[in-house]
Amino acid sequence: MLNNTAPQKWQRLRAKQLDKQFISEICTGCSCSPFEAQAILETVNKVYGAFFDNSATIQHGQIQLSIISSEARINTPIAQAPLVTVTLTLNDDSEDLAIRQKQGVIALRQHRLQRICVEAVQQGGLLTVEDLANRLLNCGQRTLCRDIKELKEKGIILPLRSTQKDMGRSISHRSDIVRHWLLGKEYTDIGRDTHHSVQSVYNYVDKFKRVVSLTNENFDAPTIAFLVRISAQLVTEYQNFFKSFNIVPHRKQELLNLANNNSQIEENVSKKTNFRNTKNLNLIC
Repeated sequence: MLNNTAPQKWQRLRAKQLDKQFISEICTGCSCSPFEAQAILETVNKVYGAFFDNSATIQHGQIQLSIISSEARINTPIAQAPLVTVTLTLNDDSEDLAIRQKQGVIALRQHRLQRICVEAVQQGGLLTVEDLANRLLNCGQRTLCRDIKELKEKGIILPLRSTQKDMGRSISHRSDIVRHWLLGKEYTDIGRDTHHSVQSVYNYVDKFKRVVSLTNENFDAPTIAFLVRISAQLVTEYQNFFKSFNIVPHRKQELLNLANNNSQIEENVSKKTNFRNTKNLNLIC
């Protein structure tokens, strides 16, 4: 039985093809119409098709796939989003067979999930659950959602488009980075484990510190969100982290020192203001 209940899903999947990527590049870079770009594509295939040999770059068990670029904004329609071609390892007999034999089918699928998602993000692309279910692993999306949930419970957050771009109901990658920091990991280790630059990790942790500091000064969540330039939902999530998370001692001390330093700065500013007001009053008298 064919499932045609979600035509938009199939349109999104058809939009992420190599020919679509070529046509999009021609239309954008050369200001051509889609009709002209299609004609150019057909000519390229006719002239150079015999010379397109991927045997030197693709290894046994690998495929090439066009997926959404990690630079694409979340408000860009899929059909207009920039694509990148990535090489993914669907099967690696050196490790996959042993996992299948000893741990079973589910463990092997979860292992492959981690591998291809990491390979994609390392090459500048981001996979979606739709890509994984319909174009790569040929299984149900609910099955993959269960796998993703189990991996999350083990502390493994897959670098999908939903997690990297904070889309849908997925866990915020900012929260995941903060969680690693509260557990005592250093910036370089967090960047490696979460597939982010060290500068991005530093920025996310810095905003978390600012949320904690403003919370200690009794600002409400909407005000903190406005001042730090993050969502109110993320502010609440950060506040819950600070209240309930089992923070390692040296990180907790770092946050306490930050609060004490801010209090000292406010006290100094208050003293200077009072001194200036008194001086001006004496001059007037």
